[in-house]
Amino acid sequence: MISAMATLMVDTYATSYYKNKSAKNGVVAQSGDEELVNVHSHGHVHGSTSMIGDSDSELLRYRVISQVLELGIIVHSVIIGIALGASESPKTIRPLVAALTFHQFFEGMGLGGCIAQAKFKTRAVAIMTLFFSLTTPIGIGIGLGITNSYDENSPTALIVEGVFNSASAGILIYMALVDFLAADFMHPRMQGNGKLQLGANISVLLGAGLMSLLAKWA
Repeated sequence: MISAMATLMVDTYATSYYKNKSAKNGVVAQSGDEELVNVHSHGHVHGSTSMIGDSDSELLRYRVISQVLELGIIVHSVIIGIALGASESPKTIRPLVAALTFHQFFEGMGLGGCIAQAKFKTRAVAIMTLFFSLTTPIGIGIGLGITNSYDENSPTALIVEGVFNSASAGILIYMALVDFLAADFMHPRMQGNGKLQLGANISVLLGAGLMSLLAKWA
């Protein structure tokens, strides 16, 4: 819960920061638009300016979402990697591999979609992709390095793993409910199509059920 509230604060402050920064950079463009108003009609210029403002605001929102989402995924991936690398029991390794495969696959799809919508520069996309790809192998490497001294049932290990897992869970739950599901379900296109709403609701329940079923083996 604390992690979810902290994510809300980071999300809010980051969005506010980017919007203020964008507004400062857009002062020159705004003054240019005012000159155009004196030459052209008011309706055309203000209408186009409003559309550009909405587009920029949406782009900034996607950038904040993708960065916060990657933070949650990285924390989660490192912890799973350490647990996998430090484990010596096949009974523990097999379900962890299954859980890791499902998580990385769907998290990668979600993060990739956010990065594509955010329209980052090529360098930023490459850095974010590398972080997502390397965090789990790095976690596995750390786990292999501490295998001899690591006791997964010790109080210290359980506390550290619990804190990181809960922090990651709070971030991902907030992002899933607020930035993904709420945004999509309240979209005018969704609101105006009953069949689409029904299909989306069934898909959400089915996905949650399948991920819960995975806990039987993990």
